[in-house]
Amino acid sequence: MSTQQSEATGLRTLTFGQSINRGLRAALAEDDKVLVMGEDVGTLGGVFRITDGLQKEFGAQRVLDSPLAESGIVGTAVGLAYRGFRPVVEIQFDGFVYPAFDQIVSQVAKLRYRTRGHVAMPLTIRIPFGGGIGSPEHHSESPEAYFAHTAGLRVVSPSNPQDAYTMIRQSIACDDPVIFFEPKRRYHEKAEVDLEAEADLPLGAARVVVPGDQVTLIAYGPLVKTAIDAATAAADEGVSVEVIDVRSLSPVDFGPLEASVRKTGRVVITHEAGQFAGLGAELAASLTERCFYHLEQPPVRVTGFDIPYPPSKLEQHHLPDLDRILDGVDSVLERTSSLNGAAAGPSAARQGGDA
Repeated sequence: MSTQQSEATGLRTLTFGQSINRGLRAALAEDDKVLVMGEDVGTLGGVFRITDGLQKEFGAQRVLDSPLAESGIVGTAVGLAYRGFRPVVEIQFDGFVYPAFDQIVSQVAKLRYRTRGHVAMPLTIRIPFGGGIGSPEHHSESPEAYFAHTAGLRVVSPSNPQDAYTMIRQSIACDDPVIFFEPKRRYHEKAEVDLEAEADLPLGAARVVVPGDQVTLIAYGPLVKTAIDAATAAADEGVSVEVIDVRSLSPVDFGPLEASVRKTGRVVITHEAGQFAGLGAELAASLTERCFYHLEQPPVRVTGFDIPYPPSKLEQHHLPDLDRILDGVDSVLERTSSLNGAAAGPSAARQGGDA
């Protein structure tokens, strides 16, 4: 497609980060009640430059540099949302969200319920999360389970530039508070994005990204791309893997997941967070309850280890990669482990958990 045609149809080749920037810009342009707040989001354009140029275009009254005080940022945003604004808060790194944790779980999550729906809480909290960029603890964590466990919050994570653009706009338009987890190691990956297309799925919907009929592979955020690569590699060996991008971590859209598991009878769940009490545990338990008589093998989780995030030189051993995910696929297919040659079956391979 020529550049002229692309301009006419709204198609652009954008990075993941640029797609979020475009989504924020569109929301700011469409609604004067939308505000962007956070540390260095204005003059600097954010530590990852996601808000680059927004203060210059919309002014310092709508794109606000805040003090280094996450609890104060979120608390201020709660007041603004209470008065009808739609604030978008940026937390610089995943591990910095904990000072604001009390505000989020005690106030943000509960105000609609506490007021019996009379007060909306249209607050979006953007959090770059996950590893893979060579940073230590507090800069590479995966805290999504804390928030998915808290009733009253929507928790979502896009995995590609098109979803990054549409889901940030859907989140800002939502009257519920949304925790928007951005896989920071995907910020610089490019794809064609249609800036004029209507969202093809609601904010809370899961998506089948690779069809298959032998194994269901469930992922979200940064690991969706790795899961797609695993499905491609498995296909080279004659194994058909269906990859599902959860997209919404709370609430979970179980319909596509159940349909896939009932078809394949085998399920592998992968995420970067530790295994114990992670989102994979909830997905495995719920799918076992819902699809027990269709399962040929117990679900397998391929996750980070239950340790503090390791030094950057060791993170490649901590994060689930192509080989570990394929080993999980081998395990539910009762094939000999490709990693260690162990006997077949889910109990034979360690896919995460204790280091």
